[in-house]
Amino acid sequence: MHEGIGFIQDLAVVMALAGVVTVLFHRLKQPVVLGYIAAGVIIGPYTPPFQLIHDEQTIKTLGELGVVFLMFSLGLEFSLRKLFKVGATAIVAALSEIVLMLWLGYEIGSAFGWSPMDSLFLGAILAISSTTIIVKALSELGLKRESFAQLVFGILIVEDILAIAMLVLLSGIAQTGQLSAGVAVVTLGKLLLFMTVSLVVGILVVPRALNYVARARSDEMLLVAVLGFCFGFCLLVVKLDYSIALGAFLIGAIMAESRHLHRIEHLIAPLRDVFSAIFFVTIGLMLNPAVLVDYAWPIAVITVAVIIGKIMSCGLGTFLAGKDGRTAMRVGMTVSQIGEFSFIIASLGLTLKVTSAFLYPIAVAVSALTTLFTPYLIRAADPLTRRFARVLPRTLVNVFGMYSQWLSSLSTGSGEPTLFSMTRRIILQIAVNLALVAAIFLIVSYGAPYISGLLTHWVSAEPLQRVVLWSAALLVSMPFLVAVYRKTKSLALLLAEVSVQPATAGRFTSALRYAIADLVPVVCMVGVFLLVAALSGGILPPTGLLAAVLICAALLLALVWRWCVKIHAAMQIALRETFDEQPDP
Repeated sequence: MHEGIGFIQDLAVVMALAGVVTVLFHRLKQPVVLGYIAAGVIIGPYTPPFQLIHDEQTIKTLGELGVVFLMFSLGLEFSLRKLFKVGATAIVAALSEIVLMLWLGYEIGSAFGWSPMDSLFLGAILAISSTTIIVKALSELGLKRESFAQLVFGILIVEDILAIAMLVLLSGIAQTGQLSAGVAVVTLGKLLLFMTVSLVVGILVVPRALNYVARARSDEMLLVAVLGFCFGFCLLVVKLDYSIALGAFLIGAIMAESRHLHRIEHLIAPLRDVFSAIFFVTIGLMLNPAVLVDYAWPIAVITVAVIIGKIMSCGLGTFLAGKDGRTAMRVGMTVSQIGEFSFIIASLGLTLKVTSAFLYPIAVAVSALTTLFTPYLIRAADPLTRRFARVLPRTLVNVFGMYSQWLSSLSTGSGEPTLFSMTRRIILQIAVNLALVAAIFLIVSYGAPYISGLLTHWVSAEPLQRVVLWSAALLVSMPFLVAVYRKTKSLALLLAEVSVQPATAGRFTSALRYAIADLVPVVCMVGVFLLVAALSGGILPPTGLLAAVLICAALLLALVWRWCVKIHAAMQIALRETFDEQPDP
């Protein structure tokens, strides 16, 4: 009981002081986020005369819920259609930003005489912008619906995905002292596989489940169902050693395809506001004012490097990807800060005992300072763009304008499908179906130790247990394997028509086209079998039994081919219907 009273006391102090300080900041026409951070500094353990918070860890745990709700809300507002729309530009801008900031951070650390590991972790800390701070700042400024903000959200998503891969790679470097290309490829491959399967399966299941719950017209039922999906999926993501922030965003993006999106946003908004306030207070709690004095020079240099480096790298990447100068400047000045992922990376270095103790408080101080500047930088983007336009030579401005128009002309077509677009669509469909097949065999392989215990009552021999498990995985994946074959056949026919012309092949044109159309799918399916065998090595039956299983599967497939085609077609129609549904007003 006493512990419960202590928690209520801490929470009362946090919310009361946050409320007072934020009202003051609002009256002064300053961003509310800064008020939250200031409240955290006031009640933090480093501010005299006495400590107002007794259980910091519990408050920080509540702050992590703020990250979940902020990322979840971002996913609700940033649907997959918007992500695909800004995908190429977001990837170019995020990659240019991360590469430059990694290099810049490493060079700054080396210039201060820090160890190579400290310098490497500093580069990683500076590479990732703060999604939560940016979302909050754009919301307060009323810019979240702007087109440049949608592009910023796409960049942040790409950054968060790359940050997760970066965490894994940094762990490997810290433990082995070197970077393995194989580990990097496997890490990114697993991440892409997980995201693809989660999005496909989630879009098929979650919006329909929420539509069913919403029929009761009970806000309480819908809110509980939404939170159940949100935290359940986040738990799955954490169990798979991925970021809870990524899980919250993915499930939000999945729920964004529900026709009851606006109702869900309305129900989640109060929870998001409360817990996000606590999150920003926890940032202030971690800020030690003494560090600002002891490491004032490094903090000042790193802060300036973050702001200028991100404006240049992300802004330049956005411009090179085809956006105009005003949009590029607004994007660059919006992402010029570091935040929650930087804290995670700094904590990783301390946990692995490979970085110095001063790196974490420096990261918090730089994050706080760059957060202070973020709203002002966003407001200053347009005036600065106009000033640059007046200062730059007219010839250079015209060249930049012509470059943007040229890229726009490349992306604007007549509306008719081109060979490139058709090929890309087919390859994407093949990749998605392959991801589902791989996921099925991986799930069965990882679950084999648990399933084998149940099978021992009926099948005692270990080779026969493998036959049962592998056959079950093959049976479930049949519709997707059939889809891979059919899509590969379509791609082969398309390429055969283009590559084999009567002018060069003469009377052998038809024969060559048929040969390519028949041979390419067979070769591809052999490659698919080798991939499946590699992924399911733990449950792969012995050679003789495997041959028997494949023969039986071929005979069964001849009987259920049309059924597999219908099942896959029904799934495609369900996905298309989900994307075509418009949210209720």
